[in-house]
Amino acid sequence: MPKITPQSIEFSILENAFALILLARSESGVCAILLGDTADELYADLQRRFPKAQLVENKHGLAAWLKVVTDFLAAPLTPLDFPLDINGSDFQKSVWAVLRTIPVGHTLSYSEVAERLGKPKAVRAVANACAANPLALVIPCHRILRADGGISGYRWGVERKRALLALESGAAHTQ
Repeated sequence: MPKITPQSIEFSILENAFALILLARSESGVCAILLGDTADELYADLQRRFPKAQLVENKHGLAAWLKVVTDFLAAPLTPLDFPLDINGSDFQKSVWAVLRTIPVGHTLSYSEVAERLGKPKAVRAVANACAANPLALVIPCHRILRADGGISGYRWGVERKRALLALESGAAHTQ
């Protein structure tokens, strides 16, 4: 098993019916969960996010962590519970902290998030923080809607956002 150093990030990509899923871990915890259509696209995104890191593939070592993610996709009330290494600006981290309080099956608008942060005019900045989210599903930016309740952009595709919201809504109503 490769040793993770401060300069390295190990990753693995798993194919799932929902999407290809890349999970990456630093020595501090999971630092990225990315969704996509091709392994090349996911790897390029990881390189862009961590340009100075040595990226080391570790399928076996991350298999159990990827299973947690696929278990969540199969049953959205499954906790995504593992150590995290969340990298972003202070503002992004504050937005992501609010997003992590939104229960499965519920949504907020971008403006509601901005208001919760005490910055009601920061709606665009909230949207930008959602777009920069490195931890799909763990930081549930898919639970953010336009003020009119409409589904707007999602870093990993609007159709995936719709599917996640439907999946979570169904799980929340069967509980």
